[in-house]
Amino acid sequence: MKSSLTISILFLSIGLFAAENKYPVSDIPDSLKNGMYAVIREESNVFTILDKSHSNIQYHYVITILKATGRSNAILSVGYDKLTKIKSVKATVYDALGNVVKKVKTSDFIDQSSISGFSIYEDNRQKYIDLRQASYPYTIEFEYELDLNYLLFIPSFYLYDDDEVSIQKKSYQLVYPTSLKPRYRGTFVDDPEKQILSGKESLLWTFNNFVPKKFEAMSPTIEKYIPRILVAPVDFEYDGYAGTMNSWENFGKWQLSLNKGRDEILPETIEKVKSLTKDVNDDREKVKILYKYLQNKTRYVSIQLGIGGWQPFEALTVDKLSYGDCKALSNYMISLLKAADINGYYTVIYGGSNPPTVLEDFPKSYFNHVIVTVPLEKDTVWLECTSQQNPFGYLGNFTGNRSAMMVTEDGARLIKTPVYKGENNQQLRSAEVILDVNGNAQAQIQTIYSGLQIENDGLDSYLTKSADDQKKWVQNSTAIPAFDIVNFKLNMLNEETPEIGVSLALKLNRFASVSGKRFFFTPNLMNRSNFIPEKLAERKTDIVIKTGYLDIDTIRYKLPDNVYPEFLPDTQKHTSRFGEYESSFQMDENGLLYIRKIKMKEGEYPASTYQELTDFYKSLNKSDNIKIVLLSKT
Repeated sequence: MKSSLTISILFLSIGLFAAENKYPVSDIPDSLKNGMYAVIREESNVFTILDKSHSNIQYHYVITILKATGRSNAILSVGYDKLTKIKSVKATVYDALGNVVKKVKTSDFIDQSSISGFSIYEDNRQKYIDLRQASYPYTIEFEYELDLNYLLFIPSFYLYDDDEVSIQKKSYQLVYPTSLKPRYRGTFVDDPEKQILSGKESLLWTFNNFVPKKFEAMSPTIEKYIPRILVAPVDFEYDGYAGTMNSWENFGKWQLSLNKGRDEILPETIEKVKSLTKDVNDDREKVKILYKYLQNKTRYVSIQLGIGGWQPFEALTVDKLSYGDCKALSNYMISLLKAADINGYYTVIYGGSNPPTVLEDFPKSYFNHVIVTVPLEKDTVWLECTSQQNPFGYLGNFTGNRSAMMVTEDGARLIKTPVYKGENNQQLRSAEVILDVNGNAQAQIQTIYSGLQIENDGLDSYLTKSADDQKKWVQNSTAIPAFDIVNFKLNMLNEETPEIGVSLALKLNRFASVSGKRFFFTPNLMNRSNFIPEKLAERKTDIVIKTGYLDIDTIRYKLPDNVYPEFLPDTQKHTSRFGEYESSFQMDENGLLYIRKIKMKEGEYPASTYQELTDFYKSLNKSDNIKIVLLSKT
């Protein structure tokens, strides 16, 4: 009897152990491990539409982390707010053999704000846990279920966003009542498997044994080559506000319903607006005056509170409190314009680098920010209302050159924000450098930045900062090996262009190397190209130069008495489809004059021209680093 019981317990223990032994690393094909720091073993995302105002997400994720460079994948989180409830969340850690190392319950997760320190009104929170392990490889399993009290967003699907994480199995599933069939648009994916599940329709996409393409610098947006599925509802509801998303016009009507009745401002503010603009006949000048009033009166805070993620504070609230988020400040700006009998339009846009491509025939929420569009008789003015130092009418890299949804009295329509062309993005520098017999120098440098180049190293954000902060900007952005700052000045020269001027007085210690009667130095003072594209066996994607620009450096070197160039390099010229470069050296009675000019052309170029691009940059680097040899004749 005793032996039978022992054997039964033994077999039971073996069975339990085997059940836990789920994800041994040995089950991963070598083809998925080579060159990767992690492998997704399984990932499934099931989105279920329950009705116009309720949906559900069931998510299961298993990843094997092969080495330390993939350890960030062991930091897990799931967000929630008053409209999103976490029904369950758990995680498990496995060793290389698939043995359970740790099980994590809901109570083990840390509950914290998602955006503390950035938002003063927010209910965005997250369950968070760090499961990084000391030894590799190991596997993390992560599962959660969410109940959503809305149907505004349906998660889009991208097959991958990391080119060093391969995929063993991944799936995306939509489940919905036939009366609420969502719209979808797939790119580089097969048609989904269609099923009927408990009276509901289902669309299922499955992907197996996939090795991602390597990301390449200067590539088009990933949407042009990564498998993806965009999904959006037709009819939806968010926090009690019902809408339809089958056209931009109807989507705009929903946004209009959120904004309705929120444009009233204080009577004394209306009087202030009239006082500020009473003697001004030009509408553009009126808009500029009111924009400056907004900048001086208000400051930006983030509002992330239920419908507050979409609905602006009332303009009256901003008027009294003098702060708001992008929605509230834009709405307030529109109210100020209304008081001056000028129409401004609430414009929803994506703010940041790498904006998504907005498909004109597939309305959905591509956006995360709001600006104001002011159509005038001769042009259109664009207003970024969250910045206290932004030049009037300037959008820049943050919201320039992309599609946006302008909300009008009739709904909405797509518009395109300004493109900043290369010839307008200039950096014009002139300098006088006085060299002494010991190789030290004094330099007076004036640089004018215009167009997108006012954002170089964040320059535009430093105009209103302290002198100490501005000095740090000078120290960090001045590409001279050794210098002391004698004096500096940063100022806005022309807001309409816009143009920022930077004046520097510098001491250049050991600027030239001295050996006997010879001096050696590089005449390109502070604008040397050092970028060379990565060496590739074969370029796969097209080449994108996002921003064109024009740089001109004019440097005058005053030399010590009886010191002359031993020889002058030839003029350097390089021309390609990507841009043009020229640098020249000449002596006259005032010393050595060095002039450098480079013009880069924005555009998309065939992958087959990658070697030409590489050769062009190599030529620039070589020319920019030419040294001059001076000889003392005393």
